[in-house]
Amino acid sequence: MSRKICLVGIGKIAQDQHVPSITASPDWELAATVSRAGSVGGVQAFDDFDAFLAERPDVDVVSLCLPPVPRFAYAARAIAVGRHVMLEKPPGATLAEVQRLDSMARAAGVTLFASWHSRMAKGVAAAKAFLADKTVTGGHIDWRENVRQWHPGQDWVFEPGGMGVFDPGSNALSILTEVLPQPVHLTGAELGVPGNRQTPIHAELTFTGGITATFDWLKKGEQLWEMTLEAGADRVHLTEGGNACTINGASAALTDLDEYPALYAHLTGLLDRGASDVDLSPMVHVSDAMTLGRRVSVADFAF
Repeated sequence: MSRKICLVGIGKIAQDQHVPSITASPDWELAATVSRAGSVGGVQAFDDFDAFLAERPDVDVVSLCLPPVPRFAYAARAIAVGRHVMLEKPPGATLAEVQRLDSMARAAGVTLFASWHSRMAKGVAAAKAFLADKTVTGGHIDWRENVRQWHPGQDWVFEPGGMGVFDPGSNALSILTEVLPQPVHLTGAELGVPGNRQTPIHAELTFTGGITATFDWLKKGEQLWEMTLEAGADRVHLTEGGNACTINGASAALTDLDEYPALYAHLTGLLDRGASDVDLSPMVHVSDAMTLGRRVSVADFAF
């Protein structure tokens, strides 16, 4: 029997990933949407979240695809009336607000899922399994993409709370924190911030354990999402955003589901067990970078 879900925020990521993943799954029925402008054909559409909560008590799961800053208020209202909540990444604008949502969900007895879609990339599980009993001795992350392609005209990504290049960079950090057998912490960062913007468009990061990272949001041509991790003589190489993995030069076995279908399968399991999944470790690294990072002014940016 499928479970009814409401999708809140019908923008690019919802249309590209969430809607197809929900509609293709036998576990889910897209029963309602909430958006100021977008809608999904054949699905009841609301432009007011409180109206949805009042009129559709039969829909007990809400997936929030809003930008991070307004997300807390929506999640808090949903939890207060007993709805389960899935948060698109990054789960909020601050660590404290997501910790508060976690406490609220526990008190209300509902599921809260702070999702990190890149953790579900098809090569991540193999990398994690291989490294589980090893000590990582070094590595580098290259996460370079074109903000004009992936966030066209979305100025909120450069406003406070939008996280700038850490919006995609948090995908890399979610993989890193998933596969490392021992945690690392940030020791330094340089953040390139356009003179007319509030958040970085480029970042260079240094972690303990010999790990470094480059995040860039001005990549032209082929996009680049990869990381290499070394454990002594062993080498794990994740490419295609974690969807391909080689271990010591040999291709590793991949998981079956694409990232967003895997997220919704995981959500189904959480609901069946009455559990939550709220891991903020990728967001901790973002917060540390914003705290430790040396700001460098770079050229103004316009879409």
